[in-house]
Amino acid sequence: MGMTVIEKILARKAGLGSVSPGDTVVVDVDMTVLIDLQFATMWIAPNRVHDPAKLAVVMDHAVPAPTVKDAAGGTHARKFVADFGIERFYDVGRHGICHQVIAENGLARPGEILACADSHTCAAGAYNTAARGLGPAEVYSIMCTGTTWFQVAPTIRYELSGTVPPTVSGKDVFLHLADEYGDAANLNLEFGGPGLAGIPMHDRRTIATQCAEVSADFGTFEPDEVLTAFLDERGITGYDAAAPDPDAAYREVRHVDLSGLEPYVARPGTVSRNGLPVSRLGRQKVDQAFIGSCANGQLEDLRIAAELLRGRTVAPGVRLLVTPASQAVYREAMRLGYLQAIADAGGVVTNSTCGACFGYHMGVVGPGEVCITSSTRNFTGRMGSPEAEIFMASPATVAASAVAGYITDPRSVTA
Repeated sequence: MGMTVIEKILARKAGLGSVSPGDTVVVDVDMTVLIDLQFATMWIAPNRVHDPAKLAVVMDHAVPAPTVKDAAGGTHARKFVADFGIERFYDVGRHGICHQVIAENGLARPGEILACADSHTCAAGAYNTAARGLGPAEVYSIMCTGTTWFQVAPTIRYELSGTVPPTVSGKDVFLHLADEYGDAANLNLEFGGPGLAGIPMHDRRTIATQCAEVSADFGTFEPDEVLTAFLDERGITGYDAAAPDPDAAYREVRHVDLSGLEPYVARPGTVSRNGLPVSRLGRQKVDQAFIGSCANGQLEDLRIAAELLRGRTVAPGVRLLVTPASQAVYREAMRLGYLQAIADAGGVVTNSTCGACFGYHMGVVGPGEVCITSSTRNFTGRMGSPEAEIFMASPATVAASAVAGYITDPRSVTA
């Protein structure tokens, strides 16, 4: 019996000929990423690290430091990288949300294993990487030993066909899947099929990132020419991609026709079985509109927002906040005029950081407020007050809603 993408990677990194669901495997980890929160909350300097070349440190969640505690964490991080000769250090000025920085710098490579303490590490699955968020103590252990263990879960495959219509994005694809199929706890998700070729890398990243919201163990994309071109452009070579075997055994194969999708929104609380097409929501007023996060702060997301906002104005009573996913995205969006268009429309462009997404700084919502967000989570209290409501949608829907003052189908604005 053949293996799925994730089974192939785990078998390879465990030095085994094959693995099956239920097996527990000890694997070598190719890249371990530490984030600023780890240094600010529970840091003890190690006596040694396994391999400095397989470590990266990214200042991302609280940048620039909004509290003394975060500032102290930055001090710990800078001393750590100096003491152990870690070259991949993305400090303020080179910083960004870790999953964006990982993508920009080739830290996630096909057929390899990546670990990080952030729950959205599954974002790197877009690059055919076995990537998973782990607890800070486990990440610390991997930093010191170079290994970790996983229990192999069954895999569900999404066989994609067709092409998404205009104005429909990776966020809409994910929200549809979450609404249709619900949670995937203790399962792996694999994406492939003829429709994959029409999904650009930024949308794959969004889908992979959001696999955390349905509790999947891993979310991985099969390799193809689109991925190869993306990696070639960045000079990333020498990897060994993992494609699924033709006779791979899946728990279930779900066929998804992308051509029938439309812009989606998830209602407050959860994305699982809690969404619907924006066109069916009804008139829902919003106080804050947020575009950003590891899922949707990419350059293409900012382009979509800028094009929709150009020549329009944010509605009175609405705050539009836009957070580029990295300093590199910020600089490129500035050069291309995206930030100008957003600011001219009345939006506020913030520094690159996790910020408002996890309700820490740069746009916390207050009691009784309604936020429409393109970030990663919409559970109660995620972005600030537990008395606020959070709807989740694509950057196009968020931008259209900011202009209208209520949650709006972007097709009604772009038509």
